[in-house]
Amino acid sequence: MPDFPSAKPAADLTEAEAAEELIWLADTMAAHDIAYYQDDAPKVSDAEYDALKRRNAEIEAVFPDLVRENSPSLKVGAAASAQFSPVEHGVPMLSLDNAFSDEEAVEFEARVRRFLRLDDTVIAYTAEPKIDGLSASIRYEKGRLVRGATRGDGKVGEDVTANLRTLADIPERLSGSGWPEVIEIRGEVYLEHEGFKALNAAAEAAGQKTYANPRNAAAGSLRQIDPKISAQRPLRFFAYAWGLVSSPFAQTQWEALEALKAWGFQTNPQSRRVEGTDGLLGAYREMEGLRPRLGFDIDGVVYKVDRLDWQQRLGFVSRSPRWAIARKFPAEQARTILNAIDLQVGRTGAVTPVARLAPVTVGGVVVENATLHNADEIARKDVRIGDTVIVQRAGDVIPQVVAPVLEARPEGAEPYVFPDHCPCPLKTPLARETTASGAETVVRRCTGELACPFQRIEHLKHFVSRRAFDIEGLGEKQLQAFFDKGWVKEPADIFRLARDEAKLGELRETEGYGETSVANLKAGIDAKRPIPLDRFIYGLGIRHIGETTSLALARHFETVEAFLTAANMAAAQRAGGAHDVFSQLDGVGPTALDAILAWAKAPHAVLLPDDASFDARLKASVPKLNKTAREALERRFGDWAAFEAAAQAASAQAPGEDFAELAAVDGVGPVAASMIAGFFGEDHNRAMVDHLLAELQVQPAERPKTDTAVAGKTIVFTGALEKMTRDEAKAQAEALGAKVSGSVSKKTHLVVAGPGAGSKLKTATDLGIEVISEDDWLTLVGQG
Repeated sequence: MPDFPSAKPAADLTEAEAAEELIWLADTMAAHDIAYYQDDAPKVSDAEYDALKRRNAEIEAVFPDLVRENSPSLKVGAAASAQFSPVEHGVPMLSLDNAFSDEEAVEFEARVRRFLRLDDTVIAYTAEPKIDGLSASIRYEKGRLVRGATRGDGKVGEDVTANLRTLADIPERLSGSGWPEVIEIRGEVYLEHEGFKALNAAAEAAGQKTYANPRNAAAGSLRQIDPKISAQRPLRFFAYAWGLVSSPFAQTQWEALEALKAWGFQTNPQSRRVEGTDGLLGAYREMEGLRPRLGFDIDGVVYKVDRLDWQQRLGFVSRSPRWAIARKFPAEQARTILNAIDLQVGRTGAVTPVARLAPVTVGGVVVENATLHNADEIARKDVRIGDTVIVQRAGDVIPQVVAPVLEARPEGAEPYVFPDHCPCPLKTPLARETTASGAETVVRRCTGELACPFQRIEHLKHFVSRRAFDIEGLGEKQLQAFFDKGWVKEPADIFRLARDEAKLGELRETEGYGETSVANLKAGIDAKRPIPLDRFIYGLGIRHIGETTSLALARHFETVEAFLTAANMAAAQRAGGAHDVFSQLDGVGPTALDAILAWAKAPHAVLLPDDASFDARLKASVPKLNKTAREALERRFGDWAAFEAAAQAASAQAPGEDFAELAAVDGVGPVAASMIAGFFGEDHNRAMVDHLLAELQVQPAERPKTDTAVAGKTIVFTGALEKMTRDEAKAQAEALGAKVSGSVSKKTHLVVAGPGAGSKLKTATDLGIEVISEDDWLTLVGQG
């Protein structure tokens, strides 16, 4: 749990203490709201966030005069992101109050009864699973879908219409009859467990970001700039409510759910109509039992008064309806003994502590290992070997140690001291990873690189993995055995083994092998000597270079010789640390970076008052920056003088043209280019690649056409395209033998500029590069 400024009960606080804590709570929860709703990357669990919310409510109940305008009790969600157009909801999308016990559920019934002045009248409710996903509102006019939006801050959401249209569960046109002329259908976008696992597996294989849980994955998938990405992800939708309606369509909540189903929506089949407190409590117990078998995440049950006229009478208080409440499940936790803490070393040297536990069942799964994240987390929680610890399945997926049970700590248990050396036989020193700005992160890495046997074997496992060389007959078990015997220490050794008759003869005499299995292994290795360029690049195991990036590099450079030449030249022209501070800053993209560097090369004075804010100075000096970039820069630098100095240093440390060319390859970018340059900047990596090339025939990527008007030319598309999407234009150019780049340089042959073209158009003009319109492009390629 987060540490509150005060551990006192709310009633024991002074007014000054209460005011101070309410300010802290408002700021803390606002930051968590942004992480959860906008970044899809929560920093605390739902249970921890709920505790903050309850503490805020407790203090405000004792000190009602201290309720602030930015109080969390008056807010819903977080402001919409600047990357989507704002949509004002016809009726605000409010959140629900929470109940955490049977007593609170009973009190909810009592409050409803008191407010409506009911005595013995039976109150009916709908009890619906609380889906753990992303709330969305979809507007229909005359039965046709016209707009879709996220919740946002409850009043204004983000326009994700194109993305929502890709969901099979959301009809383009309502079925049946009886629907109002205008209606906002509300529900939850979510991912089933199987879809979540498949999405993360694909992202990991491509070297892309993976998600912590299905809710974040659903939110991240729906809030993609390109709806084609949303369409590729198995998003689902349950409808359960409505907002603005032009005319009534039901008398009860249950009738409304039946209507939504008749109009073509999926409604949750686990929803129930129940009566009285016995019904509320029974529905909770039933849903608790069903939870492990649903195939998707729920985090509680929502109770709603069934009669809509009673809902209208009950109305709202603050940001929540009086007629509904969310009965939350407790976090799935258990207690067990921490027997040991082991360190696991990954392919890139990252060291992760793993708790070895006495076996315990948590949420229907036997847990013996759990993550402890990093050294800082162990120290913060003060977890010690021998402790009784609380284990939780975070998001019902990843077991983690939440905290020790201090009253059960054995006498003499010593604080855990995180090793400063790798657990490998070489005992190589560990070092904290640093960011481009020099700040230390929580990650500790073994500095031994491929000298560390743990990193080396993980690197070899990656090399033979299914998406890399995929050598038949050489799995992880066999590879580990060959590594332990000293036969395979680098990738080239695998291919040397296939022609080493002495080792193959010894292998034939080894238990578990024989003439046939050795022959099959040799054939499997030899079959991979001819290898496609993209698999070769991916197999090198360069950090952040996944399948997608490897394929983009292969298609761009076509031959291994061209790729290696570009990589080695980029290694000699890497950017300095000051430049990396900007290029790796979240929220500052290539266009924003170009604008900052251009200004830094020739900063001009802007007449502003001495007390002008950082944002005002940034708007006046670098007007092309959007709000997201400006906020990221202000968070990073704080004051104007620091930003100005950093920008000028970055301009002086900008990468060379060859590095920029590599980063400009469509699908690569500066971070991946930096990883490639860093890899090929090391002598031992270049030697490993040379040894490997001596054993292989790396096949060129599919040859592009050479008989078209744009064959062999490097094309840049900029501005808005009106007759095709950017992806269509890229695919069309590549199919005709052209290369598509993301930036303009002296090596660019042609720029296709649409409305709104900016810095790329200016650069092309300055360099004397031919610029044509979209219509001219279509004529050039025979499509006009």
